[in-house]
Amino acid sequence: MTKKLFTVNQAANYLKVTDSVVKEMIKGNVFNSIKKGNTQYIEVAEVEEWLNNLNEREVEKLALQRSVCRFSDYFSPKNIYLDFHAENKYEAIAAMSKKAKELKLVKDHRWLYQVVVAREELVSTAIGKGVALLHPRHFHPNKVKKPSILFGRSSDEIEFDALDNQPVDIFFMLLLHNDMQHLFSISYISKFLMKEANLNILKNSQNKDEIVKALTDKVLDK
Repeated sequence: MTKKLFTVNQAANYLKVTDSVVKEMIKGNVFNSIKKGNTQYIEVAEVEEWLNNLNEREVEKLALQRSVCRFSDYFSPKNIYLDFHAENKYEAIAAMSKKAKELKLVKDHRWLYQVVVAREELVSTAIGKGVALLHPRHFHPNKVKKPSILFGRSSDEIEFDALDNQPVDIFFMLLLHNDMQHLFSISYISKFLMKEANLNILKNSQNKDEIVKALTDKVLDK
């Protein structure tokens, strides 16, 4: 009887993680790989058995890895905008909106500016610790080309009517298509910000790769 096989990509899709996670599992002898030509395969039965026998700690780790993979669907290194200049909240929103247009995430930065300002004037999106989660009041999947998250850092601290009365210099702009994506992203970012060391990286690092690593790998750290 021929054994059913997964490619690395198929195994990753089945487990809802990235290819790199599966490759690390092969490297760590979690799975045995079978090489045919230049392609690595894993027995489907082996993956299923591993999944069915996870202990509590392993289940939690897999859930976090899946969470990171999902966040990575919306975020990439190009979505980082460091040390832009803005003197007030409106200039900060304008700068982030123009960056979204530059990255071709939206067609019209003026429209994005207007809807984000309209949301901001209802109640501040500053959540404390110098961070704001900018987003429109309503979802506009016809205006936002691809669900995305921008990370921005202003060179100056800006008054943003935050609940803790602290000025803001860290911005996440959530350009998403539905409630599920929005709630997941807010939860993910909030979990990340619980650690002061993570926030310090966002505020001080000049290295985009370090920021990307923090926003992904650091979430897995205990």
